[in-house]
Amino acid sequence: MELFTTLLIAVGLAMDVFAVSLGIGTSGRACAPRPIFRVAFHCGLFQGLMTFLGWLAGSTVSNLVAGVAPWLAMGLLGFVGWRMIQSGCDTCEEAPCEDASRGKTLVMVCIATSLDAMAVGLSFSLLRIDILSASLLIGLVSVLFSVAGLLAGSGLGLRFGKRMEVLGGVLLNGIGLRILLSHLF
Repeated sequence: MELFTTLLIAVGLAMDVFAVSLGIGTSGRACAPRPIFRVAFHCGLFQGLMTFLGWLAGSTVSNLVAGVAPWLAMGLLGFVGWRMIQSGCDTCEEAPCEDASRGKTLVMVCIATSLDAMAVGLSFSLLRIDILSASLLIGLVSVLFSVAGLLAGSGLGLRFGKRMEVLGGVLLNGIGLRILLSHLF
């Protein structure tokens, strides 16, 4: 497969990363360089690693993964999105909110957005693709899209406040629903 085709696949996979990073950025907790690096690094790592793991799994488990992945992605993104909506609707400014740029919440978001990368890796195993180059490219593009989403979301969050956190949560729920509906139909 040529580089341009792999790049297009990488951009397609990174769209969910961009949208999720946009949602995380609206919370205002990922504006500093360290949280931006943390989120972008994890998004890129998970996208590249899941592509590689999908390739490793080959076609032996593709039927199992294909049936469960959309439901799992919807559940994980729905949970994180619901928590963001709750935090955004809370009138108390001191209310604790899970920081989506760290810990288990970040891992859940990364897993949810990289499940489709695993499916791509499965297809790569059938096409005899150079998986190391493809995984690295997919990871790198995901890092770039994540940084762009975080910066855009951070700007929106600063301008519009907690309303953007609600919008970010709705966006995460919408991504989860889109993943599920595209699987079902």
